[in-house]
Amino acid sequence: MAKPVKHRGKWRIRWFDENDRRQSEVYDDYRVAQAKLREHEVHADQVRQGNRPREARDKTFNELCDYWVENRAPLKRSGKDDESVIRKHLRPAFGPMRVRDIGVEEGDAYLRSHTELDPKTVANHLTLLLSMLRLATSFKTPWILSVPRLKKPKTSLFSRDYNYLRTDDEIRRCLDGARNEGEQVFVLYAMAIYTGMRAGELAGLEWPDIDLERRLITVQRSFDGPTKSDRVRHVPVLDALLPILRSWRLRHPGKLVFANERGEMYRESGRIFQEVLHRVLDAAGFPKIKKRGGKERRYVVFHDLRHTFASQWVMKGGDVFKLQRILGHQSVQMTMRYAHLAPDAFVGDYDRLGSGHCTGLGQVVPMAGTR
Repeated sequence: MAKPVKHRGKWRIRWFDENDRRQSEVYDDYRVAQAKLREHEVHADQVRQGNRPREARDKTFNELCDYWVENRAPLKRSGKDDESVIRKHLRPAFGPMRVRDIGVEEGDAYLRSHTELDPKTVANHLTLLLSMLRLATSFKTPWILSVPRLKKPKTSLFSRDYNYLRTDDEIRRCLDGARNEGEQVFVLYAMAIYTGMRAGELAGLEWPDIDLERRLITVQRSFDGPTKSDRVRHVPVLDALLPILRSWRLRHPGKLVFANERGEMYRESGRIFQEVLHRVLDAAGFPKIKKRGGKERRYVVFHDLRHTFASQWVMKGGDVFKLQRILGHQSVQMTMRYAHLAPDAFVGDYDRLGSGHCTGLGQVVPMAGTR
């Protein structure tokens, strides 16, 4: 019986498939490689004996992309994101390859060629790739037998992978610049900063959703229907926002709180979320910032106004669990990435272990039972 053999610090397996063609794969772990080898050999025997259908072994990744874009992406809220990642990254990297030829080495090569991107972004790319490969195993005639164990870059849920307006002065400068672009721009940006609502949630907001008496906003729709979490949530109308909303409602009593020139809902590609913000930042004197790879990025993008709300909420002593409900995070772990900004995070904890055992500088009192 064939066994895995050492190959560049890993374990390589080789076997003859159901067409008596030599195949090979490489794995990090010996036991995994041994199990996969046995799986491939059993599969080949079953196909040769007519007990299992032959797989579509020559399907290309481009064909898998076409299937995903046509049949799976439209069913996902992030379907447009899938299409973008496939078009810009996955097709160029894997397109002409046979699906069965995408393995650990190809995944590692993808990591090496995308070091200029944020690790979390690359991890998202590989998560989509693995989902697509998993689909390829589930067809009536499988395109591949198993999903390779691709390595993702290490990311931390608590790393600060976001930008935000850091001070009251920066918020003021941003809103002053927005006011110069027009009242609607000013109110929209103020809403984003003082509620933490997403662009789609602001675009879909209707006046019946806002109860100025109870000072609550009901968030229940976005660009393409429901909110990101498919849940309705309630956001408080803070003091800074209340007079702005009252004034705006008197002059714009239509159904939508924010409407484009045609009186319709803004779309995700609306200039008010992108080009207009660029002009606001430039007018307010915000610099561009160098990012990984030497490229420049804007000081903030529109979604960072949501991060601004969350960061400022915590920095000013707001409760993290209330913030979770306001932002609509399904788990508090997502919200906890802002927790390090709390000014009094450790107040009350400094004497948690008592006053210590030092009676003077450099003098230590032995603890009981020690010499």
